[in-house]
Amino acid sequence: MRQIARKLLQNLLAAARINSASDLCRYFSISRGLIKVDNPRYLGYSQIKSMKAIISIGIWLGSGLLTILLFFVVFVLNILLFPFDKKKKITHAQCFWWSDAVIGLNPYWSVKVSGLENIDHKRTYVIISNHQSMADIVVLYQTKMQFKWVAKASLFKVPFIGWCLGLIKHIKLLRGDFASIKEIYHQASRWLQKDMSVLFFPEGTRSTSDKMNEFQNGAFKLAIKEKKPILPVCLIGTREAIPKGSWVFKTKVSVKLIVLPAVETERFGAGDFGLLRDTIRDKIESAATLSHVSK
Repeated sequence: MRQIARKLLQNLLAAARINSASDLCRYFSISRGLIKVDNPRYLGYSQIKSMKAIISIGIWLGSGLLTILLFFVVFVLNILLFPFDKKKKITHAQCFWWSDAVIGLNPYWSVKVSGLENIDHKRTYVIISNHQSMADIVVLYQTKMQFKWVAKASLFKVPFIGWCLGLIKHIKLLRGDFASIKEIYHQASRWLQKDMSVLFFPEGTRSTSDKMNEFQNGAFKLAIKEKKPILPVCLIGTREAIPKGSWVFKTKVSVKLIVLPAVETERFGAGDFGLLRDTIRDKIESAATLSHVSK
C-alpha cells in the first residue's frame, strides 16, 4: 500500500512538473502563510495550478476519511453508551475533534472564533445562526457546545456525515410538509425541556449574497414559549469556503464565527415573536457589518 501511494504521488508530481516533494511542501507552507516569498511566480503558473489541484485532492480525500472515521467512532460509541448517553452528548462531542481536524487540514481556510465567553455551558439556549454554506456545519462545532441541529431531511441521507446526524438524534425537517414542520417544533420543545440547546437556521435556506434572507418565526415563538434565552451566532465567509463550480480550492478564505451575547426572552409575550425575531436578525446583521468594516 505504501509503495502504491508513493508511486501515485510521484506520478502526480511528474504530471505537475514538480521537481520534488519539497516544492509541494514549500507551496503548502506558502498557502498556509507559514512562509512568504517575494516572487510568488518562482514556481511558474502551471506548477502552481497543478499544486492547487494536488492539495485540493488531499483536502477532499482527507476530509472524507476523517468523516468516515467520525461515523465509525459515533457508531461504536452509540452502541457501547446506549444505556448511559440518552442525550448523545458523548457522541456529539466527537464532532469537535472532527471539526478541528477538517479545518486544520485545509490550508485555504483561516477560521477565527470570538465571543465564546458569551456561552454559559450550564444554560440551555435556542441558538440562532445565519446560513451560508455546508461549511457552516464544520465551523459551528467550534463553539464546543452541546446542541441539536434542525436540518433538512436530505442532509441525513448524505453518506457518513448524514448518518452521524441520525445516530446523534438531530432533528429532521421535511420542507414543505406541514406535519413535519409541526413535529420538529415538538421535538425541539422536548429537547429544550431536557436542557438540551437547539440550533436553528431561521433563514430556512442558504443565503446567496451578503444580505441575509428573512427570518422565519418558528424558532422565536418556541424560545418565548419555553422561556429559553436566544444565543445569536454570526457566520462570515463560509459562503466562499467551498469552491463553486469546481472541486479545486484556489484562494484563501477568511472565516469568522462570532458568538453574540444571549438575549433573554422573559420580557417577550407570546405575541412579541416578531419583535424578538427582528431584534436577533439586527444583531447578527450588525455583527457582520462591523466585521466587514474592520477588515
